[in-house]
Amino acid sequence: MDPRMAEMRALIARHKLNDHLFAWLGLFCTMIAVIMLLAAFLDLLVDGWVRLRPEFFTSFPSRRATAAGILSSWVGSALVMLVTMFSAVPLGVGAAIYLEEYAKKKNLLTDLIEINVTNLAGVPSIVYGLLALGLFVYALGFGQSILSAGLTLALLILPIVIVATREALRAVPSNIREAAYALGATRWQMISGHLVPYSRGGILTGVIIGMSRAIGETAPIITIGALTFIAFLPSLPFTGDPPAGLFDWLLAPFTVLPIQMFNWVSRPDSAFLSNAAAAGVVLIAMTLLMNGFAIYLRYQIRKKIKW
Repeated sequence: MDPRMAEMRALIARHKLNDHLFAWLGLFCTMIAVIMLLAAFLDLLVDGWVRLRPEFFTSFPSRRATAAGILSSWVGSALVMLVTMFSAVPLGVGAAIYLEEYAKKKNLLTDLIEINVTNLAGVPSIVYGLLALGLFVYALGFGQSILSAGLTLALLILPIVIVATREALRAVPSNIREAAYALGATRWQMISGHLVPYSRGGILTGVIIGMSRAIGETAPIITIGALTFIAFLPSLPFTGDPPAGLFDWLLAPFTVLPIQMFNWVSRPDSAFLSNAAAAGVVLIAMTLLMNGFAIYLRYQIRKKIKW
């Protein structure tokens, strides 16, 4: 055999071996993370199983552990996530479309936005809480409300939504853009009719992953002053005396699941630990469901797209 050919084959075999070793190393690291998460989830499930009953979801917090529930906290989490979604998604998607399709590539403003988006992704969440405390709670006068909490978490996930949307837009082949322009479409017609529909799978995935992070955040919510004990729900629109307005619930006080857990684990009575474990199971289940929904949506949307 030609020595050069033998040397090339040996090089290829060595690279293949390195590929296999790296794949096994990656699988090993992934399995460690999965096993740790599974162990933590099972531990919470064992401790909180006794409290996972229908009345746990329909009862308000109580000073007695056996009567305490998560009604106000899971409703508060859902309302805060609603505000977060309606704030972060239009801003994030709009910013990403501007940066990818309209902004000049070599421009001071564009560079400034790029640097800020990159830096904001690495800022600790407590800093967002301090910012929101000064801006939303005091300067804008929203108080310690659902609106302040939703906007705070929207700021937190905005970099995630922007980066995910930009990656999804870049993944659309350039000949889609060229074909639209060749048929006389304007830039906005190309974006709204082709670019966004083809990239909505990646956009939705980024949004839901961002929401999954936001639902478990505690530090910024504590900073803006979420309550730890609420035995009522925000008034429904057009109910009560006098009737509540359509958006009055936005300025209502609130609590969320992570705050409820924090309150229970700090109680001296050990019976509250079972409640905290049960609330942790609910929180993890909600996060996994949101991630599973993102994977399902991405699969369904990509299945329908044929370049």
